Amino acid sequence: MIVPSARALTLDDACVEAVDLARTAAERAAGAATVGDHVGVVPEDTRVATHYFDCTAPGYPGWRWAVTVVRASRARLVTVNEACLVPGDDSLVAPRWVPWAERIQPGDVAPGVLMPTADADPRLEPGFTGGDHARDEDPAEWSQTRAVVAELGLGRERVLSQYGRDEAADRWIDGDGGPHNQMTKQAPGVCQECAYFVRLSGSLGREFGVCTNEYSQADASVVSVDHGCGAHSDVAEPQSGVDLPRPVWDTISIDQTLFD
Repeated sequence: MIVPSARALTLDDACVEAVDLARTAAERAAGAATVGDHVGVVPEDTRVATHYFDCTAPGYPGWRWAVTVVRASRARLVTVNEACLVPGDDSLVAPRWVPWAERIQPGDVAPGVLMPTADADPRLEPGFTGGDHARDEDPAEWSQTRAVVAELGLGRERVLSQYGRDEAADRWIDGDGGPHNQMTKQAPGVCQECAYFVRLSGSLGREFGVCTNEYSQADASVVSVDHGCGAHSDVAEPQSGVDLPRPVWDTISIDQTLFD
């Protein structure tokens, strides 16, 4: 469809004068109470124009009713093409729709929510599956092999890739379990030296572990080796001694003169 240029568009007199026809169409679509004053008419094409009316409905400030009218070639009567409600420059409109896969944030997976993993997720890579001919092997022998590799953590279809490990490490270091927080600055020692610190297995265990101290804010959470808190296992309980004053009446010492 070829759209005429702005200089070629001219208002058709019959379309311009069809204000009452346009208002009637707007009132049929919305009800007379929501159609306000006529605010203008603009050309859309040859013998095609759109009339605009203010929308007075509560909750729609700045919106307008747009009624497009058209006059056929060599026709005298103007007919209505469409009527709809359109926003203006300062209208209150809904935010742009964002797909669920793009708007989901960390921690949004609640009970009952399923989040599928993409096939090309860079955080994952193929794990040990036994190859294409695994099912052709002896069932008993293959069952034993699967049991062994499962203990080694190799029996999963997909495993964490190097990119996935690096991404997780960067996120954990920058999070509350990393060293860059006020808790670590005021701690008497780091987690690496704490008895409640249990290291992770694999390459991530070089830098991270899990806190097992129920009194720590990081209990059951991943912490870095250089993280710290006030519940460190080497914190000694302070000795609170009390200096007693001398007794007012001495009942401890023995007066030797009583036995002379």
